[in-house]
Amino acid sequence: MSSGSSNFLLVPIPEYPVLDCVPNKNVKIVVLGASNVGKTALIVRFLTKRFIGDYEANTGALYSRKINLDGEQVSLQVQDTPCVSLQDDVEGLYCQEQINRSIYWADGYVLVFSITDLNSYRTIQPLYQHVRRIHPSGNIPVIIVGNKSDLLRARQVPDHEGKALADELGGPYFEASARENHESVQAAFLHLCQEISRALGGGNGEKRKGGLHLARPKSPNMQELKRRFRQVLSSKVKSATAL
Repeated sequence: MSSGSSNFLLVPIPEYPVLDCVPNKNVKIVVLGASNVGKTALIVRFLTKRFIGDYEANTGALYSRKINLDGEQVSLQVQDTPCVSLQDDVEGLYCQEQINRSIYWADGYVLVFSITDLNSYRTIQPLYQHVRRIHPSGNIPVIIVGNKSDLLRARQVPDHEGKALADELGGPYFEASARENHESVQAAFLHLCQEISRALGGGNGEKRKGGLHLARPKSPNMQELKRRFRQVLSSKVKSATAL
């Protein structure tokens, strides 16, 4: 577990039915990237302002909550995903079908790499191209996030290379630290939410290709986050008792 303050307060991620908001105010985001880049940590940091040091294997949870965006209530859904990886034998990307369905479902995309992992950076361009194959036409709101910006001594990807790649792909670049800086994470996600809101415009919020429905899980996410916070607290109490 990560070291730090033992005073953890769980800020709930309330789940809301999609129909709580008018359709054109549903913002759907999918977070994509290689393994161990901090996708789940970024999502939890954005939605709860808290950081959990250790995570179990990512199976792709869907988080829902309401946010205030430019003075309006918006129903936000954020889809976490398992890792993607470059194929060794051929040029291309390996994505589980679950990830492909999430890409089809989403309105906007967070492409994440770790600044301490050059290989994770190298997955971003083919990952973007994969998204483009699923959405070959139309505007695709996307941001590139270089996570773990607090680990400067372990940096393998210079800041200018992240910016250059983002410029090439047509999206903004954010360096962020899920561990150390909630503001940087919030700025990245809110920027994407605003871009999606503008892209949806005054329409009815229907998907660009329409029709494909990604079933929402039966809301295990809050219980799972509570369990993880209890584990953190329990671990710290045991450590303090042993001293």
